[in-house]
Amino acid sequence: MKLLQKFRLNLNFDLPAFRSRNYRLYFAGQAFSMTGNFMTQVAVLWLIYRLTDSALLLGLAGFFGQLPVFALAPISGILADRYNRHHLLLMLQIVGISLSIILTVITFMGGANFWTLLSFSALLGVLKGLDVPVRQAFVSDMVSRELMANAIALNAAFLHTARLIGPALGGILIAQLGAGYCFLYDSLSYLLAIWAISAMQITSRTIEIHNSNTWHKLQEGFQYAYRFLPVRSILSLLALTSLVGMSYTTLLPIFAVEVLSGDSETLGFLSAAAAMGSVLACVYLSFRQNVAGLERLIAFSPVFMGIGFILFSVSQVFWISQLALVLVGWSSTLQVAASNTVLQFIVEDSKRGRVMSFYAMCFMGMAPFGNLLAGTSAHYLKAPNTLILGGIVCIVGSVLFLQQLPQIVKLMHLGKNQVVTN
Repeated sequence: MKLLQKFRLNLNFDLPAFRSRNYRLYFAGQAFSMTGNFMTQVAVLWLIYRLTDSALLLGLAGFFGQLPVFALAPISGILADRYNRHHLLLMLQIVGISLSIILTVITFMGGANFWTLLSFSALLGVLKGLDVPVRQAFVSDMVSRELMANAIALNAAFLHTARLIGPALGGILIAQLGAGYCFLYDSLSYLLAIWAISAMQITSRTIEIHNSNTWHKLQEGFQYAYRFLPVRSILSLLALTSLVGMSYTTLLPIFAVEVLSGDSETLGFLSAAAAMGSVLACVYLSFRQNVAGLERLIAFSPVFMGIGFILFSVSQVFWISQLALVLVGWSSTLQVAASNTVLQFIVEDSKRGRVMSFYAMCFMGMAPFGNLLAGTSAHYLKAPNTLILGGIVCIVGSVLFLQQLPQIVKLMHLGKNQVVTN
């Protein structure tokens, strides 16, 4: 009974970020829109796999779909530091709905083929490369300083949840109605996002006048991220796990059809299992009131992710595979969301956009290389062996990060934006 009372006292169900009207609007609009974005991604990959029946071309499609994130994120970070993020985000949503409507029309008219899908995958990747750093930096414009930590955690949590729930819903929708309805949902969801962003009342922030050129500003941001040990360590671990681990979604169609003898509905349920783990992680992260201890979550999450990949790879039983993906979804969400929160808490505001562009490069920008690596490896080594190797690398990366953890914890407790060389 005493333990129960202590638990009730310590558990705070308050979500401070929702006190902000701006954040409530943002959350409502983006929750649907991001889910639609990821539904589109899984629908494109499923159609390509059905058209080509090739793991190599599947990896190639994932590569070209995500490469623009890596290439354009630094440019977007500079834009986010120089210009009004509210206006930039609204403009990008308008471009997004235009692309989504065109893809929907082409699919329903029967014009979707490999090259069409590959082209649109690349265009949507360009949009994502410009959008993600602006979106991540925009959170500091939406809410006050005292609400920012919770807003960052919620923002990162529901982004990663959408990244897992979207494919789950997409797989089910493909099985029941067809891939075109995933694109239609995405188009409609943009309408809510555009309305919500337009309705926000954002106080214009002071933007310093920049006399230096773009290349110099990019170098300045890179030097800051590299020399500040916590930022460098967090980004390095995130890049590693994204490269060898997060590309598993590209291989899920192969596991659904060849390993588990299923179909698109099986793909949907596998993705739903990962989404369930993500939701559990998000519930925990959303009710945290501060950043203390998040660095330990960053350190240990890749270990559980690696264990999940290995278990999923050796399983030929559907429910065991689902449990393994619950573990993968839970641990990957903890790492990504905790990394986002810690980074935004410790970086200087004048460099926030650029640092978050590096975050986007490490989180999503490594995906094209991971997809290409996963597709090529699966072609020669088979998909299960590919994920086993990825799981082992995740565990090794976690061990290396742990060596830096004491110094990172020290800097976090100091709460200073000091640069530490190592």
